Amino acid sequence: MTQRVPLPREQQDMDRPTPPDLHCEAGGARRWLRHLPALLGLVLMVAAIGVVWHEVRHLHMADIRQAMAGIPSWQMGLAVACTLLSYFVLSFYDRLALIQVGYGHLPFRRAAFAAFCSYVLSHNLGFSAVSGAAVRYRLYRNWGVDSFAITQIIAFCSATYLLGAAALIGAVLIWEPTMLPGIGGHVPSGLLAVIGLGLWGAVALYIGLAFRLPSVCVGQWRVNLPSPRMALMQTFVATAEVAATASIAYVLLPVGVGMDFGSFLAIYIAAYTAGLVASVPGGLGVFDGVMLLALGPYMQAPRILGVILIFRLLYYIIPLFVAGLMFAGHELFLRGDAALARKNNASLSGTAAVARRPSQVVRESEATFSVAVATGTVSLCGVLLIGLVLFDHAPGQSMLPDDLAGVLHLGGTYLLSLLGVALISMAIGLSQRVTLAWRGALALLLLATVLTFLRGNAVFVPVVLGLSTLFIAPYRACYYRHARLLSEPLSTGTLLSLLLLLGCVVALATRDDLSASWWQVVFSSSISGAARWTVALAVLLALVIVGRLLWPARVAVSPWGEDALRRYQTLPHALADMNSFQPEGYVMGEAGEAMIPLRALGGFLVGLGDPAGGETDSISAIWRMRDLALQQGLKPAFWCVGEPFLRIYDDIGLTIWPVGDESGLSFCYPSADIGLASQHARLYREQCMADRAHPSS
Repeated sequence: MTQRVPLPREQQDMDRPTPPDLHCEAGGARRWLRHLPALLGLVLMVAAIGVVWHEVRHLHMADIRQAMAGIPSWQMGLAVACTLLSYFVLSFYDRLALIQVGYGHLPFRRAAFAAFCSYVLSHNLGFSAVSGAAVRYRLYRNWGVDSFAITQIIAFCSATYLLGAAALIGAVLIWEPTMLPGIGGHVPSGLLAVIGLGLWGAVALYIGLAFRLPSVCVGQWRVNLPSPRMALMQTFVATAEVAATASIAYVLLPVGVGMDFGSFLAIYIAAYTAGLVASVPGGLGVFDGVMLLALGPYMQAPRILGVILIFRLLYYIIPLFVAGLMFAGHELFLRGDAALARKNNASLSGTAAVARRPSQVVRESEATFSVAVATGTVSLCGVLLIGLVLFDHAPGQSMLPDDLAGVLHLGGTYLLSLLGVALISMAIGLSQRVTLAWRGALALLLLATVLTFLRGNAVFVPVVLGLSTLFIAPYRACYYRHARLLSEPLSTGTLLSLLLLLGCVVALATRDDLSASWWQVVFSSSISGAARWTVALAVLLALVIVGRLLWPARVAVSPWGEDALRRYQTLPHALADMNSFQPEGYVMGEAGEAMIPLRALGGFLVGLGDPAGGETDSISAIWRMRDLALQQGLKPAFWCVGEPFLRIYDDIGLTIWPVGDESGLSFCYPSADIGLASQHARLYREQCMADRAHPSS
């Protein structure tokens, strides 16, 4: 058994009078406030979809397909070139950041790879992932960048984007205020110009601070701030990146549309900013609604929608699949390298062999990036099936006998559109790392692949669905949580949900006309209002119910006592002096073979040391302790951990702070609480010095 130093004595007494109750879930207003941003984003998305539908309700699908086909090939080529240029410029976000934090010796290709993967994830999953923090932690830690430097890289990239956005939005408000949809004609131009000058002033202040404030101290760390030259390069790179991205859509506009690039840039920035504020994946619905409203006076709605769809394909969907394949290759390379390292290590003898757990060699934990990309991929496959009628209205020759082919053609569109909704439900579960959602997504993707292939749909449809299946299949270890449906006792609420889901399935399966997708039924003026509302409510209710049933079960925490201590001490890697930490409870891994003692301190749930137990279940225990912290409305942290699981603590979004002595121990904490880490490290060193001076105390 290993021996560690307990929490600093001052910290042990923190908030002792009113410790949080670890055995009940956080509730009240705080619980609902955590969901407020998501609810606001959902409301904005629904409102934007309403705007989009109001603008296109009289259109036919053939009009949109004809408009997309009418875009000349040379314009498509320019759009592809602008896409490549945009992502190339985007790579300089990370390149400049690496130079700033002292890791400029890393090759440019690595900075480009990290920037591409992180921003593709951000673009497709919304504002919550705008910094791509999880991706950068994973990649840069593999390349030898320390955690504090990675935190600085993330902050630097966020500041770079904000500088470019402030510069461009300021220019739009000063020179093109009338082009802003919704406010251009209602807010005085003078007021908008003042706001624009204020944004420019903020950029100038940032650059000016570089002359007066070269560095700041954060605890024992000194952070070098960007030089004036670096600040100017940040502003230039971010401005160029946004302009290049806007050019993707601009070059697709009809020739002679009567709009210069500056005016279009104002519209694009307004639409993109609205999507960020809504915090919905890819600004879905919000971006499209603003573009439709702003470009309506200049061109027909079918051409606008064609431009938007091609823009999304080039800037969002194709890069997501490319990034997924690149990252999967990166993961396979790491695992092969780790297997070779373990083989070489096993061939050594005596003291030459390195005694360490496998996770010290390579990340065997759940891949945050893989989960996020799988969530986005399955969601996009769902959207593809829902909107399949837009791209492939008339399937070609079927491979089935005529009788079966007729049945499949008749009801295939309706069935595939419902499968699209089911895939979106599975994506909700995938985002929560639920095993049942992974299995359900695989089954639905395989079914959709077979159906689209047998129906004779365009070849890219079954190919995309099949590749998506192959992409998520190898990452079974990423999904470790049990669904509420399978792990909790059958409550009245769960039983009611199942009955309602059954009713929705019956309502959707007993329709007379199955030749159209469900959303065409909802928006069709030739169908009675009752039938349309029935289908709409059944689909929406089924989506909510499946998402609820796939939500992960609550994590149970067991009280600490003599029995728990005896059980803990029988596990490998247990600490000999755990009672000196004064634990309040413990969490087990999914298999019940690993244990983490814990206690609540202030607003934190602190894991005491590394997990004791087997390697695989120890990783599960770390993730379960994080889930418990979020469940209780607390922040997760881990005190006095060793090297073996540092990469796993990175995976759950924690920053690693060495306590600063010869023990090699670290404190893992949320990146926003760097002051707390400094305080803990100082108290730890003071206590160790006092223990050496008075060993009997």
